[in-house]
Amino acid sequence: MSDTSDKTESSSTSDDKQTLSILHILTSVLAAAVGVQSKKNQEKDFNGKGSIYIYIAAGIIFTVLFVITIVTVVKSILAGAGM
Repeated sequence: MSDTSDKTESSSTSDDKQTLSILHILTSVLAAAVGVQSKKNQEKDFNGKGSIYIYIAAGIIFTVLFVITIVTVVKSILAGAGM
């Protein structure tokens, strides 16, 4: 019995410092933009091997793309309305 509990504890410890995937970083940035994220994902973000600079860069890139998209949509709507 103690062997299985030791294996479980060691595997959860090794999972705490795993490298985060690009998909996980993107979903975390999108969740931050919307303002919702699960406690599990938040802990994974803070405990992972990823650098804070990856999240900052992803956030800046997302913000720039979001602003460009909004400007493009507004310009196309205004052009369609004859303004």
